[in-house]
Amino acid sequence: MNKKADKNWIIISAVLGFLGVAFGAFGAHALKKILTPEVLTSFETGVRYHLIHTVVLLFLASRENQKISRILFLTGIILFSFSIYIYALTGIRSIVMITPIGGFFLLSGWLMIIWGEFKKN
Repeated sequence: MNKKADKNWIIISAVLGFLGVAFGAFGAHALKKILTPEVLTSFETGVRYHLIHTVVLLFLASRENQKISRILFLTGIILFSFSIYIYALTGIRSIVMITPIGGFFLLSGWLMIIWGEFKKN
């Protein structure tokens, strides 16, 4: 097991966790007053997926057989959640074309967890 790699993934997870809580608080307090209910709901969905998958990423940090899953989850969080954040904050609607790609990466991460565990035995 590579302790430096584990440490790096723990740090990445912690930064993502911090950002997830910060975006959640920002949405609940500042954006609630300026966004439409529909856009705010999308923003909250981005935060929810961001935080859920950050916890999973933290769990996978020390799992040697889950390297690909970690990369898929990190990419998925960035593409899925951050595209929603950008849309909510800027109104650039075309950015949400990236969101389903992020969702695909998140789904792929879950499948790779299953595959990695079967491969281990």
